[in-house]
Order: sequence, then C-alpha cells, then structure tokens
Amino acid sequence: MALGASHRLQDGVLAVETMTRFALAVLALASGVYTYLGVRSILDGSPTAVFFAAIIYSASVSVAIYAFWSYMARFYPHVTGTAARGAMLGVMALGCAMIIAMSSWLNAAALAGSAALEQHLAETVEDYTADLDQAHQNALAAQSLLPDIQRTSERFARLAEDERQNGALTGTTGSGSVVQLLSQMSAQLNELQTGITASRERVTTLFDQGRAHLETMRKLVSAPGAVEPRSDEFSAEVVALSGVIASLEQTSIAPSVKRAAEDLSLGFIAPVADGQAADLADRQDQVMQTIRTSVTSQSQVLSQAADAILAREPVAARRFVPLSAAEAVLRYAADFIPAWAGAISIDLLPAVLVFILAVVHGAIRRQEERLPFAQRITAAELLEALEVQRALSRQGIDVAEAVQAAEAEDERSRAETNITSLDMASKAPRKGPPA
Repeated sequence: MALGASHRLQDGVLAVETMTRFALAVLALASGVYTYLGVRSILDGSPTAVFFAAIIYSASVSVAIYAFWSYMARFYPHVTGTAARGAMLGVMALGCAMIIAMSSWLNAAALAGSAALEQHLAETVEDYTADLDQAHQNALAAQSLLPDIQRTSERFARLAEDERQNGALTGTTGSGSVVQLLSQMSAQLNELQTGITASRERVTTLFDQGRAHLETMRKLVSAPGAVEPRSDEFSAEVVALSGVIASLEQTSIAPSVKRAAEDLSLGFIAPVADGQAADLADRQDQVMQTIRTSVTSQSQVLSQAADAILAREPVAARRFVPLSAAEAVLRYAADFIPAWAGAISIDLLPAVLVFILAVVHGAIRRQEERLPFAQRITAAELLEALEVQRALSRQGIDVAEAVQAAEAEDERSRAETNITSLDMASKAPRKGPPA
C-alpha cells in the first residue's frame, strides 16, 4: 500500500511539472506587465525612451522572477538537511524581499496609482479647506469687538445729548466743552466701527472666492478621465486659493483696532473749560477728567481684545507637492492594503507551489524509507548489483561467503563494543547513600 501511495505521489509530481512551469511563466509575465505600467508612471523623458526603458526593466523583472522560483521549485524540495533547509529558506526570504523591492510596489502603483493620486488630491482639498476656514475666522475675529465699540459710541453720544439738553453732567445746559469732548469720542469710535464694518465686506468677498476655488478643486478630484491632466488643473487652483488665503490673513483689522484703541487714550485732547463762572468751569474740569478716565479704561479693554486676536495662530504656509502614482501608493499604503496584497501575491504566489512540492517530496521519502530493500531498489541499482556479482565471480570470490563473513565481522564488532561498555560501567565510581 505504501508503495502504491509513493508511486501515485511521484506520478502526480510528474503530471503537474508542466503546469508548474506554465503557472510560473504566467505569474512572471503578469508581474512584468504591471511592473511596466508602474515604471512608466515614474519615468521622465521622451515617449520612446520611456517605452524602451520600461520594457527592458519589466522584461528583466519577469525573467528574474521566473528563474528564481524555478530554481527554488527544482532544488528546495530535495534538500533534507536541517542546515541546508535553513540556508535555502534564508535565500528564499532574501529573494522575496528583492522581488518586493523591484516589482511589487510598482505593481501596486499600476493597480491603485490613480486612486492614490485622487486620495492625495482629496486630502489636499481638506487641508486647504481647513486653512481657508481658519483664515476666515482670523479675519472676522475683530468683528466680535463691534458690539462693544458701538455700545460705547452710543453711550458717549447719549451723554453728549443729555448734557446739551438737560445739563446732566455739569448742571448747565448748552453745547460747551463737555459736549464737544463727548461728541469727539463718539465720532472716533464711529470711525473705528465703520472701518470694521467695511472690512467685513472685503472678508466676505475673499471667502466667497476661496470657496469657489475649493469647489473647482473638488470637481477635479471626482471628475472622470486620466488623473494627470486633472492634477495640473488642480495645481493652478491651489495657487489661486493660496493667494486668497494670504489676502485674508492680511485683511484682518485687528492691528488697526489696536492702534485706534491706543489713540483713544494717548491722543486724548481735552478742550479748555469754557464756563463763564468759576464754579461751572470747575464742574467741567471734573467731568472731563471723568471722561478721560473712562476713555482710558475703554482703550485698555479694546487694546487687550485686539492683542488676543493678534495672538491667534496664523495660517501656516502650505505648498502643494504633486506626486507620481508610485509615490502616492507608498504614502497612502495603509488606504490601499488590498492593492498591495494583490501586487505582492502575484510575485510571491510561487512560494506556495514550492512548499507544496517540498511537502510531497518529503512524504515520498518517508514512505520509501518504510519499504523493504527489495521494493526500494530500482532497476538500474539491480543491474549494477548483478554486474558487481559477476565481476566477483570471475575473480573466484564467492559472494555468499563474503556476505556471511561481513555479517560475522559486524557481530564481533558489536559484541566487543558491548563488553567495553560494561567494563567502563563497572569501573565507574559509585555514589554512596546520602548522609
């Protein structure tokens, strides 16, 4: 039964030998084709030079893969020693690493290069969207000061009107120096309010332009067709959007607010009290001093608010770097694991065939070792043994007697070995009982 199983395994190995070669050739050719497509995506130069360079490289890869796996399929299954088998496994691991380095990543570029480039463009759109939003928020941050400025301006205007109509501050009606000072402060705050309102319109216009560029970039990412022309148009949109973001950064009115806030206190010029009576002049001086204190306090509040706006992190300068298909596949490898798995499997699938052959040949050897010698001997070995027997007979040597003498010599050698072992055991010192 064992002999029949061994013969069936041997017949199976012979039957699949042609199929094994055909499979290795097809896999090597497939790897070469995808390597050619990957190489073309990273080479620069004239179309003719790129074509021939890619053909030569891909042909070299195909030949190398076919030769390597043919050698492994021919020799590895017949290596039985542990050291030799380990050395062959080391060679196989080195060869697999070299195949991945020279072919698999290019295969992945051919399989998922366009998708990886679109992934790069999509992530770039997200980055620039975040930059535009941040620049817009920085530019509009000064708008948060508008309610406080408007409320303070209205308060000064209302006090001036109350002083003019009712003498609410000095007790004397009319448009004196106090009314003039209050009106002056209200006018300055109104000018600051007008500047902030005007900047809002400019910021809105720039933000709309930036969103238009982003919309065009998104359409280029998802548009059908080759990705290279879309990438060129995408780069032009990125340049325009970068200009819009820079303009938004420079549109912030926070520095102007800070300067205006400092001018409120540093540039404060109080008019001379114009009251005819000394008592009225004293009251006007007191009120103007109070107004000065109020203006100084308001100036500090606005200056601190402007400092907080200016302390915001500016939008970092970003540069769009176009990638080739191979570079994109390497950068976004984690997003294209199936493509990488397919690319590597094309190159390393023959290793499975090699291990199958190694297992089958190992089974054949184990089954043949359990067979009697008469069933293990081949026809060629039998003919050679008969030729040796005839040569000995011509020399007058009896083969049967020679065999018996050899067997007797073996028995005598084994007996002497056993006696020597017993003598050594008897002379060895014996350990006494434990104390």
